[in-house]
Parts: sequence; structure tokens; C-alpha cells
Amino acid sequence: MPQPDVAALPAMEDLRPRSVTDHIFHDLYARVVNLSLPPGAKLSEAEVASQMGVSRQPVRDAFYRLSQLGFIQIRPQRATTVTPISTEAVMQAYFVRSALEEATMRVAALRLDPPDWDGLEALIDAQEAASRADDRAGFHALDDQFHHDICAGAGKEFVWNLVRDTKGHMDRARFLSLSYGASTAWIEHRQILTALRARDPEAAAAAVRLHLSHIEHILDRLRSDQPGILG
Repeated sequence: MPQPDVAALPAMEDLRPRSVTDHIFHDLYARVVNLSLPPGAKLSEAEVASQMGVSRQPVRDAFYRLSQLGFIQIRPQRATTVTPISTEAVMQAYFVRSALEEATMRVAALRLDPPDWDGLEALIDAQEAASRADDRAGFHALDDQFHHDICAGAGKEFVWNLVRDTKGHMDRARFLSLSYGASTAWIEHRQILTALRARDPEAAAAAVRLHLSHIEHILDRLRSDQPGILG
């Protein structure tokens, strides 16, 4: 078998611009998802580069990645703007996430043990506290941790990686609902945990199906309350 051409491998210094791009991408991605950059917000390569102390090239690369995900619209000679929340993209993400997490719940119900249950209980308690304090960013992070830990405990952490990579559009809509929907979320997490403790695969799958299906009601409310925010 021929040996790989070592000379063709990139030098470490060639990787640094990529890591800068990743940093910019993830920062802007988080701001779009948590609505620090709301739909319609304008973005400037020059301003982002200046604020972050980098050249314009990694910013341009990060903008391109965000545009490929549908989060920003790049128009030559015109302002780059954050896109409206795409109803179609939200529902596509919901379809993928629901299918994956329902299947994972069936496995988790048979594999999780008391230490796993206790960890999930602690996350729910922290979510309840974050909800009462109106700490939306903290609540969202705990919500993600809850779902991640179930996938990891089931031996299916790769499922969470797939979910994480597709759920950004759902998260934008969900962030807008946290002012009125956070309490429902942590209460439903307790229902999921009850099914897991009972080692009931179908009840666990049904509980997460109900939990995730609220995205449809969230979109309906957004159409009524903030119609211009949806695309």
C-alpha cells in the first residue's frame, strides 16, 4: 500500500486562520441564535473585523458559512443582514430532531441508571431556578445539557452531535418563547425523567415527542405576535 505524502500535509501555521474563522463563526452563530443579532440586523465585515481585532478574510469566511446555513443574507454592494426565522428550516430541524431523540429515548429508558437520573434531576432543578430568575441564556444552556446527557447516557452521543448541528433554526424560535414557555419546558423534562426512571421506552419517546412538538405552537404564536420575524 502506498504511503501518504507527508509533504502534502498542512503546516500548523496554515491552520491558524481556520481556527480564527471558527471562533468568529461560533460567536456570530450564538448571537444569531440567541437573538442578540435579531432578524434584519445589519452586519459589516469591516466592523466585525475591527471589533474582533482580525483581518477581514476570516470574517468573510465566517459570513459565508453562516449564509450557507441560512442565517444571514450576503448581497454584494448592499448590507449583509440576519435573515428572518425560516418556518421551513425550523420544521425540517424539528422533523430530524424528533425522529432522532424519540429513538434515543427508547434506548435511554433501558440503559440509564440511578446516577444518570440524579444528574438529570439536578439539571431540571437548575432549569427551574433559571426560569424563575428569567435567565434565558442559562436556561437554554441547561436545556441543551439535559438532552445531551440523555443521549450520552444512552451511548448515543453522536445523536446529540447531529441534533446540535441541525437545531439552530429551532433555537431562534425557541429563544423568543422562553419568556412564556420556559416553565412548560422544565415541567416536561420532569415527565421525561419520570418515564426514564420507570424504564418505559414508549412513554419516554412519547414524552419527548410532546416536548419537541411545541415548536409548532411557538411558530403559530410568532405569526400572531411578531409576523415580520418569520420568513
